[in-house]
Amino acid sequence: MIEQIPSKFGTFDKDPLWQQIAGRLLLLLREKHLRPGDKLPPERELAAMMQVSRASLREGLRALSMMNVIEVRQGLGTFVTSLEPELLVEQLSLVLSLDDSTITQLFETRKIIEVGAVALAAKRVTAEHLAALHTLLHQAENAVDDPAQFLQIDVQLHKKIVDIANNPILSRILDSISQLGLASRSRTTYIPGLLQRSVADHQAIVAALAAGEAEAASQAMLAHLNNVEQSYKKLESSPE
Repeated sequence: MIEQIPSKFGTFDKDPLWQQIAGRLLLLLREKHLRPGDKLPPERELAAMMQVSRASLREGLRALSMMNVIEVRQGLGTFVTSLEPELLVEQLSLVLSLDDSTITQLFETRKIIEVGAVALAAKRVTAEHLAALHTLLHQAENAVDDPAQFLQIDVQLHKKIVDIANNPILSRILDSISQLGLASRSRTTYIPGLLQRSVADHQAIVAALAAGEAEAASQAMLAHLNNVEQSYKKLESSPE
C-alpha cells in the first residue's frame, strides 16, 4: 500500500513545475508503486515527502484529476481512479508537456476562433440560446469559490457560444483543441480574482449577444481572452 513507500515519491533538485510532479506520480503508477484505488497521503504530508510547495503539488494533482487519473472524494481524501481506459484523457503527454509557448499559441488560436465566432453568434442567437447562456452565467456566479466547478462551466459557456455561431467547422476546430484548453484553464482558473473578473467578462459578452451587436461581442470576447492571458503571464513571471 502507498503508506509503506513514502520514499518512493522522491524529491526534486530544483523548484518543480507541476508537470514534473504529475509526471512523477504517473511514473509511480507505471512502476506499480501506486495502483487503482490507492489513497494518496494528505496534501501536506505528500508535499513534504516530495519537498515541494503545496501550491505546486495542487497544480500537479489538478492535472491528474482532469485526466481522471485521480479523484478527490469529499471528506475522504484523494484516490487513484480505476484507471479504466475509457476514463482517461487521450494524449496524456500533450497535457503534461503544455509549456509557456504552447499556452501563448493557444491564446492566439482562441482569439482567432472565438472572437470571430462570437460575431457570428450575435447574428444567429435565439431566445433559447440566451436562456441557456444566462443559466451558465448564473452557475458561474455561484461557482467563484469552487475553481474546479467554475472550470467546467467556463468550458461549457465558451463551447455554447461557438455552437450558437452554427458553423460546424468552427465547432470542430474548438473541439480539437479542447484538451489544451482544459490544461491551460487548470493553470489560470486558480489565479486570485480571475474568476470574478471572468464572470464580469462573460456578462459583457452575453449582453452584447442579447443586443445582437456583433462588433461589441467580438470586442468583449477579445477583452476577456486578453484579461486571462495577461493574468497568466503575470502569474508565471512572479516568484512561486
